[in-house]
Amino acid sequence: MAFKHVNKGVKRVDAYEKVTGKAKFGADLEFANQLYAKVLRTKYPHARIINIETEEAEKMPGVKGVFTAADIKNNLFGVIVEDQQVLAEDRVLLAGDGVAMVAAESEAEAAAALEKIKVEYEELEAIYDLDEARKNEALKIHPEKDDNQVIHHPLRKGDVEKGFAQADVILEREYSTQLIEHSYLEPEAVVVVPEDENHLVSIYGSIQNPYATRTAVATVLGAELAEVRVIQNHIGGSFGGKDEVVSAMAARAAVMALATKRPVKMVNSREESFTESYKRHPYQLKYKIGATKEGKLTAMEIEAVADSGAYACQTPFVTWRSVVQATGPYELEHVKTDTYGYYTNNPYTGAMRGYGSPQIIFAQESLMDELAEELGMSPVELRKKNIYRQGSITASGQKLDGHTVSLEEVMDKAMAAIDYQAKREKYSQAQAGDKKRGIGLSISFRGCSLGAEAVDAAASLIQINKDGSVAVYSGLAENGQGLKTIFSQIAAEVLGVTLNEIDYMEVDTTFTPDSGSTVASRATLIGGNSIKNAAEKLKKRILDFAAQKFEISIEELELKDGFLYNQNSDRLALFSDLAAEMINKGILLSAYGWYKGPAISWDEEKGCGNPYFTYVYGCQIAEVEVDTGTGELTVLNMAAAHDVGRAINPANVKGQIYGGVVMGLGYGIMEEVEVEAGQIKGKNFHDYMIPTIKDMPDIKPIIVENPDPDGPFGAKSVGEPTLELASAAIANAVAHASGKRIRSLPLNLERVLIGRALSKGGCK
Repeated sequence: MAFKHVNKGVKRVDAYEKVTGKAKFGADLEFANQLYAKVLRTKYPHARIINIETEEAEKMPGVKGVFTAADIKNNLFGVIVEDQQVLAEDRVLLAGDGVAMVAAESEAEAAAALEKIKVEYEELEAIYDLDEARKNEALKIHPEKDDNQVIHHPLRKGDVEKGFAQADVILEREYSTQLIEHSYLEPEAVVVVPEDENHLVSIYGSIQNPYATRTAVATVLGAELAEVRVIQNHIGGSFGGKDEVVSAMAARAAVMALATKRPVKMVNSREESFTESYKRHPYQLKYKIGATKEGKLTAMEIEAVADSGAYACQTPFVTWRSVVQATGPYELEHVKTDTYGYYTNNPYTGAMRGYGSPQIIFAQESLMDELAEELGMSPVELRKKNIYRQGSITASGQKLDGHTVSLEEVMDKAMAAIDYQAKREKYSQAQAGDKKRGIGLSISFRGCSLGAEAVDAAASLIQINKDGSVAVYSGLAENGQGLKTIFSQIAAEVLGVTLNEIDYMEVDTTFTPDSGSTVASRATLIGGNSIKNAAEKLKKRILDFAAQKFEISIEELELKDGFLYNQNSDRLALFSDLAAEMINKGILLSAYGWYKGPAISWDEEKGCGNPYFTYVYGCQIAEVEVDTGTGELTVLNMAAAHDVGRAINPANVKGQIYGGVVMGLGYGIMEEVEVEAGQIKGKNFHDYMIPTIKDMPDIKPIIVENPDPDGPFGAKSVGEPTLELASAAIANAVAHASGKRIRSLPLNLERVLIGRALSKGGCK
């Protein structure tokens, strides 16, 4: 099928303004009569607030208001569980909880006033260990609950005891993953403007999910949703991180803006961002797997426990995705999986790119290599004996049909790109000296969209103007992933106009219906379909008009390159002339698009069903060099093959692969937020290691295309899968090179050298 705009590597529509510095980010915004606000955060992981004295702060120069929880109408919010405090009222539950806030004429004056606020605390017993949090007699972090369990997701298939009885080999292994910072370059920033008409407040800033922020602020203010307007500005990275933390910031600024009747701006420093933002969940994972001597898997039993920190945040949904994918892309008759989230007094955890998948993929793909070694079989042979194929039944009982199951294809293409078989054989021989090389792979399947835990639908609005220019609005947000470009390509393809005629508008909750959060790699699949739907409505309207005007059947007409053509390729009219004529005749050239994903299902009690309507498949391979004398680890090469359905913009897909692989490398070998007794030990990038250009391996991106019947022009998703596989592939390569199996992330210097972390605040 030939396309004019889709499946082409076009330039990003927002490239110019970002490269030239014309793009406005949250911290760039200025409003007349604007105040600046700062938050006083506690240093205690768990304490009772005895008294807060604000009198001295109120007298400080420039101060226009000092606020505590007593000034907030509704102090609790939360996307899933309303247990997050805008400001701590009676107790602080983690180090970094806000207890008071100041609005002043300058940021410096606000910061100076914070130092004058006196808070009297009574320190309380705290829980930092997951095993401790799970005990029946443990302190209840949220006393209204019976225990510290946030959520439990079971999954049952067959009879695991029967499956293990059929096994010739049974392995039991434990793995752990670490707390991770999102590390977006732009710290959180919002400005809230009080309004006199139509809206109570307007909120601007680096907001990942405008509708979630609108809901949170309306809840806190006790306002109608229609009274809160949210406009997204350019965002300097998010990776899932600018959701609840920005909602809390916006709610705080809204309270102050209404009280002072002036715009209030809040911009976090890097240290403030580290202190208050949620992180990726650390997991403790126990796997038991059985197999025949021929390598056929017979049973798998899994317990995965996530540290939710002090608040539920996204833990119920993150752990749900984990339970769906916990067995990996392997056919098994007998499965028992239990995934839990528990409260502790550690930093709270929420959405981050991968959303519950990187943790379990590290464990299951490490396990598969360990099982292959136990069976005396190659990792590839073991996987190919057990991977999902067309018509396979998943661990949740879903039959994989209706889309192409491409696990073997992505494996073969990744292996060919990096010359896997030859290198595996070469590096399996004895290597002289301390520096030894190895190669390892990992594979995955990932459900597209939000899944059965939520209804997945999105809206868009397309408006054609008299001059033929096209304004596109979407209820989903551009967070740096290239959504504006992808949606512009889809609209241009359907309407037959050039990309130059597409003007993509910033998200504004006033214009488009709530389309859910821009998460779960759902934007192209769900949002793209809504764009296509709106564009097709307008195309039909235009062709109906043209057919009557030129007395010709619709089937003989085509919109292309800004013109109307007949079947003989004769130009009949300019697109812009048609638009002007239609508008002058009173014909509406605006249309809303709406798309709701196909029906899916999930039984919470039994842990079974069809959790997603389609899946994507990936394989990544890492080639490493390990200095066995020092523990130094170098990732030399990575191959990443991902089935994306159809690449709307192949250049953008490659960008996602490059970024995802490097982010996965950071997760795998260096990144860790170290916490000791609830306190984050390093709160800036001189303490927290992230990959730089010098750490980048040679990356070979492989785009695999098997168009999906439910995707716009066959497209699915790619944003998160590219991050999820690297850590397991690297761990398997390190084991191949050194002979040491490391079961805890990250694979930093000391773990590679001696097999354990030296830092008290790190994973074991």
